[in-house]
Amino acid sequence: MKNAIILLGVFIAVFFDSQAQQSKLWYQQAAEIWEEALPLGNGRLGAMVFGIPGNERIQLNEDSLWPGGPKDWGLAEGRPEDLAQIRAFLIAGEHQKADSLLVLKFSRKGITRSHQTLGDLFLDFEWKEVSDIYRELDLERAVAFSRFESEGYEVSQEVFSSSPDQALIIRLITNHPKGFRGKIRLNRPEDEGVPTAETKAIHNQLLEMNGEVTQRGGQIDSKPAPIYHGVRFRSILQVDADIPLESEEEKLLVNGASEITLKLVTATSYYHQNHEQVAQSQLDRIAFKSFGELLFAHEKEYKAWFDRMDLQLGENKQDEIPTDRRIQLVKEGKTDLWLEKLLFDYGRYLLISSSRPGTNPANLQGLWNQHIAAPWNADYHLNINLQMNYWPAEVTGLSELHMPLFDFTDELIENGKEVARVNFGMQGSVLPHTTDLWKIPFLQAATAYWGSWMGSGAWLARHYWEHYLFTGDEVFLRERALPAIEQLCLFYADWLMKDPRDGSWVSAPSTSPENQFINPKGIKSASTMGAAMDQQLIEDIFTIYLKIKDVNPTKSELGNRIEKLMPSLRSGVILGKDGRILEWDREYEESEKGHRHLSHLYAFHPANQITPSQTPPLMEAVKKTLDFRLANGGAGTGWSRAWLINFSARLLDGEATHDHIQKLISQSLYPNLFDAHPPFQIDGNFGFTAGVAEMLIQSHEEGIIRVLPALPKAWKTGKVHGIKARGDLR
Repeated sequence: MKNAIILLGVFIAVFFDSQAQQSKLWYQQAAEIWEEALPLGNGRLGAMVFGIPGNERIQLNEDSLWPGGPKDWGLAEGRPEDLAQIRAFLIAGEHQKADSLLVLKFSRKGITRSHQTLGDLFLDFEWKEVSDIYRELDLERAVAFSRFESEGYEVSQEVFSSSPDQALIIRLITNHPKGFRGKIRLNRPEDEGVPTAETKAIHNQLLEMNGEVTQRGGQIDSKPAPIYHGVRFRSILQVDADIPLESEEEKLLVNGASEITLKLVTATSYYHQNHEQVAQSQLDRIAFKSFGELLFAHEKEYKAWFDRMDLQLGENKQDEIPTDRRIQLVKEGKTDLWLEKLLFDYGRYLLISSSRPGTNPANLQGLWNQHIAAPWNADYHLNINLQMNYWPAEVTGLSELHMPLFDFTDELIENGKEVARVNFGMQGSVLPHTTDLWKIPFLQAATAYWGSWMGSGAWLARHYWEHYLFTGDEVFLRERALPAIEQLCLFYADWLMKDPRDGSWVSAPSTSPENQFINPKGIKSASTMGAAMDQQLIEDIFTIYLKIKDVNPTKSELGNRIEKLMPSLRSGVILGKDGRILEWDREYEESEKGHRHLSHLYAFHPANQITPSQTPPLMEAVKKTLDFRLANGGAGTGWSRAWLINFSARLLDGEATHDHIQKLISQSLYPNLFDAHPPFQIDGNFGFTAGVAEMLIQSHEEGIIRVLPALPKAWKTGKVHGIKARGDLR
């Protein structure tokens, strides 16, 4: 990268005043629904702040609140002879039979075991004649602020989730002569009518909530499987006020305070064997700290992450339009550069808030979930969603926040060794398309097209490689990346079979995530031999492994084996008669021409097997593939549209990229800027930020850095600093 060619795009830079564009979400009304509340998080402990005068709800989350445990369920019953039969069906063209046997033998089918809410903190106070409501989320400070007037007197609230002090902190202030009058309470939703936590007042300044996560509506193998055990937790709320408080069973009573500070800590049995004592010690450390001390420590730590880079778009003027109104104006056809910059920063903010060293990685909803049974379990989907969560980590200078993904994947690889050995009789490790806190390694889904995919490991392997490319950390490469990638390559080397049709090495059974084709018999099917994405992924991980061996040269039987396999590995980039890249092994009729997944373009993005400099003829094939999907109604979901932003940026087409930005904002955002699948999935937020970064800098091509490669005409003025390129360049 030292000898990189720098390709400059056309860009008009302006020097702004010392006052840069502020990054704030703000509104002139309280949140009425959860998707209007404002998220806070320190990586582990999160909150959704509603800002409701008199009946404030602060919904709480902790990233390890899952039911069950790692040993609840065994593997699927499939064995190598079952795999051989599936492959025989595929060779005979009996795709539907292959689908059925694949699910029957190798999947645990429908599973319900969900990440869950910690509960709610309610602040019930008496206020009359409420007016002038205002609330905001300051992304530069990670503080949610709200205020209103009651009978002409001001009432304000500040909330933040502190990483250095591992606590949620709230300050309430009013100049109303009667002060705050009402109650403070903690509770947690029931699990199908059964209490899941017990709250009690320890004394007139402390509330305590103890509980255990259960899932009475749990299922495995698409059958009911109630889960009566799970992660245990203890939450303690300390309330400091300028007058004495009173306690009453499950709540604290306030009568006339003008200033109140609340300090909430939570510890779980997932992180600590002695979680009850840990919760107490967390509170003891901050019990006598002032709000100012806690806020200072929080802001200093948070800004060390957020201030690593900055993007400014358009004119620098005062923000006079509420965020929800900005979204509405884009729906009406307006271009809003301020909102685009805000949404870019929001992705960085959400990653900082939901993924810190030592925490779990961001899940389908990052950290924020109000349910006992969340959509898709708010788990970890590995067929794009988890990966997309971390696309912006390296390029926006947040490499350390990538580490929870590697910690998680390392453990998943260990569990996947048993699946590879027992179910398939193979070496190495195989990863499923979906997993959860307990790193379950088996396939799950009642249909082959939705969940019987074998490419997860190879896709996650690229993240290890990207971390090395961006940081140049050879210790990480040698001690973390190489062992993980080696185990995954061992499996894929065993997994490949010779295609009797042409003698090439192919993945079988092979599916394209969540999609199906119509086979020559007219039957809708999922499984085949050598679907494009599998072949692209296997080529990618094999290539990465050989490059790592070049950096750390050692004798390797696996390396020699891969070198022998590669020349006969079926290409994952084969063009159809119309010039599009085929999604499967043959030019089958497509059952859903506008499908949301664009899996057969993995080689183009996020991989780098197709680039303008190395494979220019294939750029047109990529464009035709995307145009066909869009012409047939593709990109109907937020994360899919975010992927299109990344694709269009890599096509160096600023206008198309910006058109997808406009569509994402107008079609796939909730009022609080959460990505709407719908329902809420956070991957679209992270994918958007990564896509904007691709518009600003690209370094995936060998020896080339493209600066400002995909600027649209709408971006006439602006500046960026702190963005990062591979080679540890910024």
